Amino acid sequence: MAMTYTELKTNIADICENSFTDAQLALFTEQAEQQIFNTVQIPALRKNVTGRTQADNQYLTVPITDFLYAYSLAVIDSSGSYTYLLNKDVNFMREAYPVTATGSLPKHYAYFSQTSFLLGPTPDVIYDVELHYGYYPESIVTAGTTWLGTEFDSALLNGALMEAIRFLKGEADVVAMYEKEYLLSISLLKNLGDGRLNEDTYRSGQYKQAVS
Repeated sequence: MAMTYTELKTNIADICENSFTDAQLALFTEQAEQQIFNTVQIPALRKNVTGRTQADNQYLTVPITDFLYAYSLAVIDSSGSYTYLLNKDVNFMREAYPVTATGSLPKHYAYFSQTSFLLGPTPDVIYDVELHYGYYPESIVTAGTTWLGTEFDSALLNGALMEAIRFLKGEADVVAMYEKEYLLSISLLKNLGDGRLNEDTYRSGQYKQAVS
C-alpha cells in the first residue's frame, strides 16, 4: 500500500495519539530513512556513472553526492574490455600496492573517503571506469512520494514511529514493541533486496570478470 508524506504524518500522529510539529515529523521521517538506507541495499535505488582514472594516481574521485555503497567498479581498457575490481580494505591496499610499486591495470579498490576510492595497482595510464552504486534518494519529506513510501511503506512508518515513541519517552515495553515491528519490516525489506540481488550479475561483493 502506497503512502504519501501527508498520509505518513497523519498516521504517526494518529497512532501515537499526539500532536507533533512539522519539524518534528520531518525529523522522525528523515531519521528513519537514513537508518533504513544505511541498513538495507535496495536494488531499485541504484545508478551508473562513468569517469576516468588519472595516470600514476592511485586515487579515484567519486563526483557524486548521493553515493551510499558500490555494487561494482569496473575499469575499461583501450579495447573496451571490462575488468571488475575486487573490494578490499585500505590496509590490504597499502601493503599490496606501495606507492613505489610499478603501475598497471587496477584489480582492487578500497573506500578511502566519502569522495574517493583507492585503486591498486596504481593506474599506469588513463582508464575509463564505470561505477554501479546504491544511492541515497530524495527524502519523502521534500518529494512527497518516494519508492520506499510506495513499495515498502511499513518499514518507513515503523521506523518513523520508533523515532516518535523514543521522542515521547514512551514506556520501555511500548518502545520494544515498535522496535520489534520495525526490525520485522527491515527483515522483510532485506529479503526483498537479497532475492533480487541473487539474480543480479553485479551484486555487492561479486564481479562479472574474475581477477586475481
